[in-house]
Amino acid sequence: MGRTRLTIHHLYADMMNLYGDRGNVIALRKRAEWRGISVEVLDVGLGEGLRPTGCDLFLFGGGQDREQALLASDLSGTKGADLRAIVENGGVVLGVCGGYQLMGHHYETLEGEKLPGVGIFDMYTRPGRPGEARLIGNVLARVRSPEGGDVHEIAGFENHGGRTELGETEPFAQVIAGHGNNGRDGAEGARRLNAYGTYLHGSLLPKNPWLTDQLLLNALRQVDENIELEPLDDAVELDAFSSMAERLRG
Repeated sequence: MGRTRLTIHHLYADMMNLYGDRGNVIALRKRAEWRGISVEVLDVGLGEGLRPTGCDLFLFGGGQDREQALLASDLSGTKGADLRAIVENGGVVLGVCGGYQLMGHHYETLEGEKLPGVGIFDMYTRPGRPGEARLIGNVLARVRSPEGGDVHEIAGFENHGGRTELGETEPFAQVIAGHGNNGRDGAEGARRLNAYGTYLHGSLLPKNPWLTDQLLLNALRQVDENIELEPLDDAVELDAFSSMAERLRG
């Protein structure tokens, strides 16, 4: 596997990096490198195009309304169209919080402006109404693996005021503890093909090594459909996850 090269495209890394979202990049990079896979991380900023290499992961982090407005403008041209095409061709994209919101049809700000999204997911996000609390805290959720239908649990941290409503898009997970997309229907995030969106921030992948490996496999199998990942010693990560999961169940 040493000749395999993975490119991680960190979209708007200097603007969308709330609550340790770069931790997702670090987790992907290290778990690939520990297996002898060469990794290049490209920071893709405003005005810069996407340059897929054939074996790619694209990551969005979270940000505030001001940053999202700048991103919406940047994504309204060829970059957004290129990202949609990447998803349609099986490319791997993970959007977190603000990045996730911009993967839908639109994101409505507190001032009522509707920022256009990329349209990867059939969904939209509205601001919280008067009396609706911000959705903050640790989350435990149940995820069905795209391979074999196995069910896993994930732990993470959410902090958002927006309410996301899904249309003809399946949720990424079902909430066991926490709020999720809107605090009402139990859905967390969205998933379509190899595109994933979630409100769980940058400790998501470090806390959930099986999910990190699933994203890596999705990307690597774009160039070798038979590739498998060597197991790693995840005792420390699994102990940390178990501790958090038991606390949230309690």
